[in-house]
Amino acid sequence: MRPSGRDLSEMRAVSIETGATKHAEGSCMICVGDTKVLCTATIEDRVPPFVKGSGLGWVTAEYGMLPRSTTSRMRREASAGKQGGRTVEIQRLVGRALRAGVDRVALGERQITVDCDVIQADGGTRCAAITGGWVALRLAVQKLMKLGEVTNDPMTDPVAAVSCGIYAGQPVLDLDYPEDSEAGVDGNFIMTGSGRLIEVQMSAEGATFSRSQMDQLMDLAEQGVNTLVSAQKAAVDA
Repeated sequence: MRPSGRDLSEMRAVSIETGATKHAEGSCMICVGDTKVLCTATIEDRVPPFVKGSGLGWVTAEYGMLPRSTTSRMRREASAGKQGGRTVEIQRLVGRALRAGVDRVALGERQITVDCDVIQADGGTRCAAITGGWVALRLAVQKLMKLGEVTNDPMTDPVAAVSCGIYAGQPVLDLDYPEDSEAGVDGNFIMTGSGRLIEVQMSAEGATFSRSQMDQLMDLAEQGVNTLVSAQKAAVDA
């Protein structure tokens, strides 16, 4: 029995509210169970130096957790003077994931920065950031196309992410914090809407896992990503 009472293959409730902020070219608030992430996309007519002159666009991301997104107050990284290793790793992951669903030639030589701010954490924050980040990015690109600044749609495929793991000896989909903190195996699966893999992060947390168990987790992840992509499409088409 899972702490939440969910079936092994049951996701938490997912909601995506677009237009969450006034000024960003694209924005949404994504809620996956009790995990809440604010995602905004900003369009800039510049690119990093290593891209300049190539004719290619660039998509990057920043990620952060607010001080009371967790059970006790976290110190702001700005006050510490540097980002933590976990933050840097996650925002690089989000950027890599989102770029996998973008035709950078069609985007043109401009940069879109996706900011993902965790309002409340209850497991799966990086997965929610990727899933919501794609929605914010999609909305920003729609604005570019509406203005005629981009003629060919650069968004090639939705990108979404979900966690899976071995909890109490059973493969489960979409771990919340009580499961994540006790899981014997924990994994994050980033995929496109067409089922292509972008990245898989799997690690044993006190228990090893078999090839057949990994296959089971892959099947669960594919099911979860399909659910998330449906929610993404409903949000951007609303």
